Amino acid sequence: MKKIILISLFLFSTIFAETIDEDTKYSADCLILEDENSIVCKYIHERSDEDKEIQVLWIDPNGEISRDRTVLIPAGHGSIYDFRYIAGRLPGIWQFKVIDNKRETVTTFEIK
Repeated sequence: MKKIILISLFLFSTIFAETIDEDTKYSADCLILEDENSIVCKYIHERSDEDKEIQVLWIDPNGEISRDRTVLIPAGHGSIYDFRYIAGRLPGIWQFKVIDNKRETVTTFEIK
């Protein structure tokens, strides 16, 4: 009985692992914390055995790049955070874009 359960669990986990598509390994999301006057954005990527550089862009509602920075992700790390203050930002829909090698991951948020 134990063998059947173990084999079933192994097969289920193998099948489930193969159904995860590439896009779910890479994502970005932003959170607006009005009481702290902050916007916090997080980028999640597939962990790597080597350090890698990514490009982080904050794009304002007019399509202008408000911030462009290169961030080093140390080997073994799965995410980075970047933040800005709300005060002084244009109201409207903003983009937080990460370029990781040739992959672009984008999320949007609204400043009112």
